[in-house]
Amino acid sequence: MSRRPPLPVAVAAVLVGLAVGIGVPLLVVSLAREVRAVPASFDAVVATRLPGTMAPVAAVERTVASYDGVGAWVDVFDFVPAYAGDVPPVTAATVDEMAAAGVETVYLQAARLDDRTPDGIVDPWLLAEFVHRAHGAGIDVVGWYLPKWTEDQGDLARLLLIDGFAVLGHRFDGVAVDIEWNQDGLEPDERSRRLVRLSGDLRAHDPTAPLGAIVMSPVQIEVVNDQFWPGFPWADIAEDYDVWLPMSYWSFRSASSGYRDGYTYNTEGVQRLRANIGDPVARVHSIGGIGGVDGVDDPDDPPEPLATFEEIADFARSLTDTGSVGGSIYDWQTLEPSIRVEVGELLAAGAAPAP
Repeated sequence: MSRRPPLPVAVAAVLVGLAVGIGVPLLVVSLAREVRAVPASFDAVVATRLPGTMAPVAAVERTVASYDGVGAWVDVFDFVPAYAGDVPPVTAATVDEMAAAGVETVYLQAARLDDRTPDGIVDPWLLAEFVHRAHGAGIDVVGWYLPKWTEDQGDLARLLLIDGFAVLGHRFDGVAVDIEWNQDGLEPDERSRRLVRLSGDLRAHDPTAPLGAIVMSPVQIEVVNDQFWPGFPWADIAEDYDVWLPMSYWSFRSASSGYRDGYTYNTEGVQRLRANIGDPVARVHSIGGIGGVDGVDDPDDPPEPLATFEEIADFARSLTDTGSVGGSIYDWQTLEPSIRVEVGELLAAGAAPAP
């Protein structure tokens, strides 16, 4: 069930820190954290770039309910031409397919730290189209970002770009931090220190923002590979996030590990997570996967074994038994199209009503 009433086909874009091909900066959200409003006089300029009848809409209050229910995940490698090629497999029009599959929230990678995203946030026109299309279909959009623990506050700057993004009344309904990068040469204690600082700074910047922590399953970093991130600072970041999104990717686990099923891996992971942060009723939106249905390796990325439909059904049961507010499979593009509707129904039935 949608939490947002359908909106008219109306949108204008935000430009972040630059003029995108038209020579006019519509919004400046600089890496120095300066934010300025979109001048109304630019509405007509924006209308030339995006389809549909343009009209502003009233801003909608953001709440943690955006993490409830069925989610769909999209990363830059599926929707941004700089990563996916000239014809990305996922576009704003894909939102209509997501709506038909019962998706209530799209989790969209909105920023990245590399040379293909030189302005911090990905193509603002693409983001504007996605947010507009999703909100028009009654779907929320959470923007997410993968920090790489820079010392120069570059991670915080990109998260603030997501938080400050606005489209004539539309914003990202939440901001989620993908906490998993460990290819940085840092000692675990230093990586943890930077995570704690980033989390606290982000919360301080916007105390009311619905913030999500996308985290490794505690089973992964405590049982399967305790050297992945020793001493992960669960307690130190517990107060900074409203919702926890553990990456319960059981398809990577071997049968001999005892965790090669959607129920066991997710259930134990959620239990450990809540114990680690000291909150037995913490809001959890679990992420299962990877994608799949047939259980074989992804032909486009052979090292990624995919989940089976039966395992996804077990994962949905785990959502119920752990009292999770929502659930999803990573990611939309990898999930077999013929089964997306049925998977959506399973996840919707498994997710518990929000307390």
